[in-house]
Amino acid sequence: MDQKLRIGIIGCGGIANGKHMPSLAKLPNVEMVAFCDIIPSRAEEAASEYGVKDARVYEDYRTLFEEESLDVVHICTPNSSHAEITIASLEAGCHVMCEKPMAKSASEAREMVAAAERTGKKLTIGYQSRFRSDSEYLKEVCERGDLGEIYLAKARAIRRRAVPTWGVFLDEEKQGGGPLIDIGTHALDLTLWMMDNYLPKYVVGSVFHKLNKRKNAANAWGSWDPEKFQVEDSAFGFIVMENGATIILESSWALNTLFEGEARTILHGTEGGADMEDGLRINGEEFGKLYTKKPALGTTGVAFYAGETETDADREARLWIESIVENTPPRVLPEQAATVTEILEAIYRSARQGEPVYFKNGRILGE
Repeated sequence: MDQKLRIGIIGCGGIANGKHMPSLAKLPNVEMVAFCDIIPSRAEEAASEYGVKDARVYEDYRTLFEEESLDVVHICTPNSSHAEITIASLEAGCHVMCEKPMAKSASEAREMVAAAERTGKKLTIGYQSRFRSDSEYLKEVCERGDLGEIYLAKARAIRRRAVPTWGVFLDEEKQGGGPLIDIGTHALDLTLWMMDNYLPKYVVGSVFHKLNKRKNAANAWGSWDPEKFQVEDSAFGFIVMENGATIILESSWALNTLFEGEARTILHGTEGGADMEDGLRINGEEFGKLYTKKPALGTTGVAFYAGETETDADREARLWIESIVENTPPRVLPEQAATVTEILEAIYRSARQGEPVYFKNGRILGE
């Protein structure tokens, strides 16, 4: 492809600067030509660092689409605006990478899928954990059938004290929730992907506000403001799939525990198991004996070789752009991401109602 893809960045805050823009800047077949943020100075700084010489800056994404002709849009805004901006971007003729979670609600996620189907444009969601070397290796193990039928799994996203105190993370209206929708979403996506199972039957959820009103609390990023901490501090789900497979989802920003770990999955199958508790470990039985295998996923012991330089975020960006250029499906399909959002919403609903939430054909019953 001789002509570079023209990319617009909507939302120039932390995730755009920490992940999207640095990785896109390494690709030779793209150029970032437009930057949009409700805080103009952030868009100006992004344009100065990552944009082409004549990159333009916008405060309103609607104006951007009126004045620009783009091929791709990366959406890095608060969760409450994901659906609105994604649908507008698709209808403007752009392929869309939207940050996780897909949307604040299941209905919005379904609208996004419908918009992608209607416009014929590609839509993917920023679940970068799928692009880690351990995740890619484990996915091949699962696809080859080494674990057999995976009938029990645990999705873990546990922080002892790491509440994000900046931006809108603690704002329930803008985010839709706390650790469940922020980091639990990664663990659930990873687990469903490994199982290749997207048909939930029912969900039971528990959501806790036990530590979020504490003053002067210990926290990785400094004490939070109890008045602003509107979302849960931890949430848990028990998910039963149509085929009987069961997933236990654990998520927390603040929990009295020594068992920490984010975006991890533990899988139990009829032929073997796997976990990410001490690096990637595969376990099973062979020749009447039990075994544990720990793949060497890094590159060590070779003089003068520093190892792989492509980060997970770089790989995510590269494969996303390749899917557009080569017209192949992106690794993260919108239908898969929508199922993640359906399950997260069901956990929140179940906790509020005090009873299980049921599904039909992958959707919350009655939706």
